[in-house]
Amino acid sequence: MGTFLQWLQHDTAGLLVLCAVGIAVLLLMIIRFRVEPFIALIVSGLLIALAAGLSVEEIVGTAQKSSESLLENGFAGILGHITAIVGLGTILGSMLEASGGAQLLTRKLLGAFGEQRAPLAMGLSGLVFGIPVFFDIGIFVLAPLVYVVARQGGKSILLYCLPLVAGLSMTHAFLPPHPGPVVAASLLGVDLGWIILMGLACGIPAFVVSGLLFPMWIGKRIDLPVPEDMLAAADELARKNENEGRPEPGLTTVAFIIGLPMVLILGATFGSITLPEGSAPLAVLTFLGNPTVALTIAVLMAFWLLGTRRGMTGKELSELTGSSLRPLGMILLVVGAGGFFGKVLAETGVGEALAGSLQSTGLPLLVSAYVISSGLRIAQGSATVAIVTTGGIIAPLLHAGDYSQAQLALIAVSIASGSIIASHVNDGGFWIISRYFGIPVKDMLKSWTVLETILSLVGFGMAALLSALLP
Repeated sequence: MGTFLQWLQHDTAGLLVLCAVGIAVLLLMIIRFRVEPFIALIVSGLLIALAAGLSVEEIVGTAQKSSESLLENGFAGILGHITAIVGLGTILGSMLEASGGAQLLTRKLLGAFGEQRAPLAMGLSGLVFGIPVFFDIGIFVLAPLVYVVARQGGKSILLYCLPLVAGLSMTHAFLPPHPGPVVAASLLGVDLGWIILMGLACGIPAFVVSGLLFPMWIGKRIDLPVPEDMLAAADELARKNENEGRPEPGLTTVAFIIGLPMVLILGATFGSITLPEGSAPLAVLTFLGNPTVALTIAVLMAFWLLGTRRGMTGKELSELTGSSLRPLGMILLVVGAGGFFGKVLAETGVGEALAGSLQSTGLPLLVSAYVISSGLRIAQGSATVAIVTTGGIIAPLLHAGDYSQAQLALIAVSIASGSIIASHVNDGGFWIISRYFGIPVKDMLKSWTVLETILSLVGFGMAALLSALLP
């Protein structure tokens, strides 16, 4: 027994077996026994730590002090970075949703592009509105407009809904303030400005192929009408908009609020490249471009421009803020538990063992990150779990190489790309889309599952191409 433990805890092969068994336990708990992912991550992390021979004090601390333990540091290290960003982004999205900014944006785009280019308008709506709001919220808000456009166009609903969900999925996977890219940035030590730049560079081409070209092809082959109950929901939305007493926000206002935090964050990134270190302009840009500061400014502007100026009371703003933050609990728990899981992998030496094995296969780190993330996504369905687990595995491997911020951002994009591949029946988003657009499961597999796979592959392909071109 002692010889086996020695092999398991110190030999490269033993450490790799330990890592594989730990991930297998994690997937078994989530898939077979339906354990909440954050509990499964804690349990599997604790089991790996104990099997690796780490002391109880290292893992959980003592009865008197636990602040230096892997458990608390794992949670705190990641949540301390992302909690404010994700929370502020959620509030910002809720303000845009409640004010009617999303519907306004979509109507203006439809008016500008015309009925013949309605799929393009729906795709751009998802792309723009998807920046500040979660994927499912974007569907809830914009789905009735898809019903109206599909009814007017008289063609398959796939032609209109797929561009929308492709835009929402791209921003959710590749751009802050969504949890996935923010978590990846934190785990890999990447500035969010670089995540935005590389996320756009890889995500836009992926959106064009998966969200514009593919729907044109599949929409001609699968003809699905808009269900009657969905049309009733669209008519209800129209009546609500007619009866709304408050003035509608202006398009310029909506665009300003959506773009403000991204401009501030990018300003800090470009400032760090072009301005001399220690200069006053750089200090100003760095302060304003801090993601938490930038999003706080945007939220305060939204409170004024979309709330107070349009007649909302302080009580209404407070209730809206509180209700928007309630769903964040489970997301943050999963992210925190994933941070602990990754911390354990780094502390046990599994990361170094995995690094040696990956180097011996000849696979670049970018490719390894994509393969690991894709496997986890297909197995258990959650993009967030795939990102936090892959990030925890990949982060220790970065010490072996000298990576620039741009290269690290491309590795983060690679992880994010893998986390959205092949959405199927174990993914909650699969069922939301099926329900809201009346798409049977077999047609979901032919359309949505293929779309997500194309989005994933093109996003990763762009990351690989840009990585090859970087010095």
